[in-house]
Amino acid sequence: MTLDALADEYLAALAAERGASRHTREAYARDLRRYLDFLEGQGLQDVAAVRPPHLHAFLARLREGGLAERSAARALSAVRGFHRFLLAAGRAAEDPAGLVRRPRAAHRLPGVLSLAEVERLLAAPQTHRPAGLRDRAMLEFLYATGLRVSELTHLPLGAVNLTAGFVRTVGKGDKERVIPVGREALRWLREYLTRGRPALLKGRESPALFVGRRGRPLTRQAFWALLKRSARLAGIGRPVSPHTLRHSFA
Repeated sequence: MTLDALADEYLAALAAERGASRHTREAYARDLRRYLDFLEGQGLQDVAAVRPPHLHAFLARLREGGLAERSAARALSAVRGFHRFLLAAGRAAEDPAGLVRRPRAAHRLPGVLSLAEVERLLAAPQTHRPAGLRDRAMLEFLYATGLRVSELTHLPLGAVNLTAGFVRTVGKGDKERVIPVGREALRWLREYLTRGRPALLKGRESPALFVGRRGRPLTRQAFWALLKRSARLAGIGRPVSPHTLRHSFA
């Protein structure tokens, strides 16, 4: 069985046996994707060939790439859980990650949210209202993609490919990027496009993906306000900024 197939089996077990939330599974899926890409780059195709030095090299690669210590620790948790699962399921004869220590979070970014806080924040908007559907879609989108707020608020209607699951955006230096979008973010975007956006436009037309009550593109200031409101409703007692969600995405 390929490493990709084993990873899919592990993620399915997280959902079925441990009741992990969708956001937790998507975070673990991103971390495992990093890990499997690293192993492939090392020429490793068989889990039996993985040794503790490979895990240490993987963590070093994450740090070299600028990943925060908290995010590196989460990535190691995903990888350790993956190898424990393989051992317990009889897919591997040993666990090479068992003796690898968790990275210290001495330089933890003060604004990074825990997964539990992220889930409360994303669930805060009142999605029975059109504006609440828009707010939920925007928060999910920011968390899933790591976009800057200026990129998010300037997205045109046709920027997202709902079928293929990616968004095209133009960032600094007029450089176009193609970014994959998670299933949960796509689900809420569809809800917003179906029920929220038409109600906000009230028959008007707009080239913008995310619009306000009068059909105009939502501004950066308006997004800051909705983020602050959502954090308050989620019971997060410390400042939350778009930068906070971007770091949590990493």
